[in-house]
Amino acid sequence: MGEPMPVRVMVTDVWDEVELQVAPSSSLGEVKRLALERTRVSRNPDDYLLKFRGAELRDESRTLQEAGVVPNAPMIVLPRRRQPLR
Repeated sequence: MGEPMPVRVMVTDVWDEVELQVAPSSSLGEVKRLALERTRVSRNPDDYLLKFRGAELRDESRTLQEAGVVPNAPMIVLPRRRQPLR
């Protein structure tokens, strides 16, 4: 499983950044789910995408290690579809 490593995830729905301690063997989908859960976003995680270094991480079954995510890496979770302004 490996030593936990810190990652920072910005969730744009609430403009909040969370710090997570996750194993390098954690899936990208799990990191996204945890970030949404910590920021109390209750929508389906499938409605969101995860980005690292400006690129969408499409295969969320891959691990952090496989995706090249390093300790303290900043990631971002944002809606797949843009929300209209109200």
